[in-house]
Amino acid sequence: MTKQERELILREKLIVMQKYEKNLREQGIKFIGGVDEVGRGPLAGPVVTACVILPENFHVLGVDDSKKLSEKKREALYEIILEKAVGWGLGFCDNKVIDEINILEATKKAMKEAVENANNSLLQKGEGNLEHLLIDAVKLDNLSIPQTSIIKGDANSISIAAASIVAKVTRDRLMVEYSEKYPHYGFESNKGYGTKAHYEGIQKYGITPIHRETFLKNIL
Repeated sequence: MTKQERELILREKLIVMQKYEKNLREQGIKFIGGVDEVGRGPLAGPVVTACVILPENFHVLGVDDSKKLSEKKREALYEIILEKAVGWGLGFCDNKVIDEINILEATKKAMKEAVENANNSLLQKGEGNLEHLLIDAVKLDNLSIPQTSIIKGDANSISIAAASIVAKVTRDRLMVEYSEKYPHYGFESNKGYGTKAHYEGIQKYGITPIHRETFLKNIL
């Protein structure tokens, strides 16, 4: 496949991924927040969420579900997304909160935090408020902002895909930092997921203060 052919495929993909945003903008809605999470499945570390508000003229090629991208590509897109975003915000729920209220509720809590922070970033610029949310497969209750939940949203909405990249890079960097503090679990490579090295670390050294005990009931 030639470079031109690859670029054509990416341009066609971009057009498809802009359809939800295009439809909302045709209704006069300007500030659209894409919301996604990373870290629902790991045995350790927080769940991290992001809300990203892209400008209408965001035509960056290659933005996609963060899981489909290489680390190098995610890192590069992360910088571009934050540079071009109209506003953005992050949300976090640590392992203690996850153990207390369960991973789904913790994810929703972190998503609401990300939305609030993104809205505040808009207000600080004097831009106004978020007008609509596009969320990956989750519905947020008790939220005044209209929302659309999209199955596989990180592969079907440019705003959600951007949020997935921001959340993924943020969480991965955090887990690398944790790997320096807790060096026996392979966090720098597994990011807290249940790999062989991770389970062996738990068996040999026990759990750390960032482990999710409710995810480890079968081995504790």
